[in-house]
Amino acid sequence: MSAPVEQEYEALLQFMYMAPIGLVQTLADGEITMVNPLCAQLLMPLSPDGQLANLFTALEAVVPDLRQRVREFPDAHGTICDAQQVPISTGQAGRRQHQVLSLTLLKLDAERLMAVLSDVTQSVRRERELRQSQAWINTLAIGLSDYALVSLDHRGCVQGWNPSISRISGFSREQVEGHSLSMFYPADAMSGQRVLDRLHEADLTGWSLDEGWCIRADGSRYWGSCLIAPLHDSDDTPSDEHAYSLIIRDVSDRREAAEAMLTAVSCDHLTGLFNRRAFVEAAELEMQRWARSPRPLSLVMIDADHFKRINDQYGHVIGDGVLRHLAASMTATFRAMDVLARFGGEEFIVLLPDTSLEGAEQVAQRLCRLIEATPAVVGEHMVRYTVSAGVAAMDADATDFDALVQRADEALYAAKAKGRNRVERWQPATLPAAVR
Repeated sequence: MSAPVEQEYEALLQFMYMAPIGLVQTLADGEITMVNPLCAQLLMPLSPDGQLANLFTALEAVVPDLRQRVREFPDAHGTICDAQQVPISTGQAGRRQHQVLSLTLLKLDAERLMAVLSDVTQSVRRERELRQSQAWINTLAIGLSDYALVSLDHRGCVQGWNPSISRISGFSREQVEGHSLSMFYPADAMSGQRVLDRLHEADLTGWSLDEGWCIRADGSRYWGSCLIAPLHDSDDTPSDEHAYSLIIRDVSDRREAAEAMLTAVSCDHLTGLFNRRAFVEAAELEMQRWARSPRPLSLVMIDADHFKRINDQYGHVIGDGVLRHLAASMTATFRAMDVLARFGGEEFIVLLPDTSLEGAEQVAQRLCRLIEATPAVVGEHMVRYTVSAGVAAMDADATDFDALVQRADEALYAAKAKGRNRVERWQPATLPAAVR
């Protein structure tokens, strides 16, 4: 290397070390060749062994599909992922704080990658508040001829008739009056407790908005935007006199764009289930609801048995197909209101609101039986496999969501220790050591 080129290279390294964002350069297999201090500070809490030798290994728990995305990236150079949000937990058990990192990964050439990491926790919070404000404005200002306006009582039941209801949903006066707003949703998407949660959130923030599948009287579905706003002064009005307005808009024309955005931001690249970041956000909301009004809340941790053997025997492409098969089986087994996510590698997680420990165990058992009876078909290969599951439920002794995850994880380890292809509940007694 000539002296001028070497000087330029040294200057570039100096810049990278002093840059106000985290920078790390790796080989194609993720082996780290350079990392600046800020990036090391962000990555160190994620490293399972306290070492920063490989970027993929450090991020395995929070971005399990990163290695695969690099492997499948077709271009000689370019952006593999751009500002992907990665949630992590910091602090001690019981006092954990959730942090969000932004990850951009660039392919420089056939042998080198460059990653950019930064802490965007506050920006994500502000972005969420902005999206909520924009959604409120859109509901008021866009498509006002294509809406249904309903009044609700303190239980979330429809108080009166409005012809706009029939125009949007096809329901008649007799079908609507006195019935819960859950009638506008698919059967497994809105429970009675969830209705009360939405009313309470409207009291706290001035409104509650969600967007997703709604149903018409004839059973057909449409993509709806549903906003609830209080009509009372929550400080002075007795709770049994609370009243609300519900505005339902048919926004099916922008469903594909909305789902594409949701997939890009919130879904795992391989399986289509929620990614870790989206799961953490949903779990935090459920924990707030539980703290405000304790009710059944369960968690299931699921792991594909002997998955390394599948990869070793058939290769990673077939292994990826097995994970997609597992994700599809989970979607077919759990409810629409349950939160399904890929948690890391071959490990998956499901949060079940309004579900007891017994109920969660039953549905986990159904999944195990379905997987055992239905092999994954990937190309010309038929792969038989099983899963193990650990089930835990929230109670007064679980200090936070991390404690609930730890319980379910311990139960999963117990299922593996007892032979796999089974479901185990978390028990307060000491559990057997994990067998992987």
